[in-house]
Amino acid sequence: MGRDKDSPEQQFERVFAHYGMIEGFARRRGSRDSAAIAAETLSIAWRRLDELDPHACRPWLLATARNLLLAEYRAHVSVPVDPSTMVVEDPTVPDYEIDSLDPAIDRALASLEPLDREALLLVAWEELTPKEAAASLGIRPATFRVRLHRARRRFEQALEPESHGISPATEVKHQ
Repeated sequence: MGRDKDSPEQQFERVFAHYGMIEGFARRRGSRDSAAIAAETLSIAWRRLDELDPHACRPWLLATARNLLLAEYRAHVSVPVDPSTMVVEDPTVPDYEIDSLDPAIDRALASLEPLDREALLLVAWEELTPKEAAASLGIRPATFRVRLHRARRRFEQALEPESHGISPATEVKHQ
């Protein structure tokens, strides 16, 4: 990071400014201790500060937090589970915290596949550009843009009135 004239402490201040974003990211993804995930992410960032651009580190921070979340999950799973044998009691209840104020949005997000939901949330809630989101996932920007386009289409379909048991005729009567 030789181009930056700021001290390491000043550089880290810019990185630390993303604490709330990291903690929210971990909380929304069901972390047992989202503050610890955020703290560990920033600890790793401090140790690798010379590799980071403090002005453009959000994708790296989220990728690091995602890896810590996966480690947290693995540490708390005593017996490996075959996902095909899992029974979901209520598919409309998401496996993560939703901060939406609209139940229709909550249901639509919950109905999406995890990759679709992740693409939408990185852009909408984490406010990453598609290029930054791709970097945080370790994929090419073009691949992410296709994933995001498909996720948006599926999300819009899930929001259609028919998908919530409301017929267009019923919807008109309630307006």
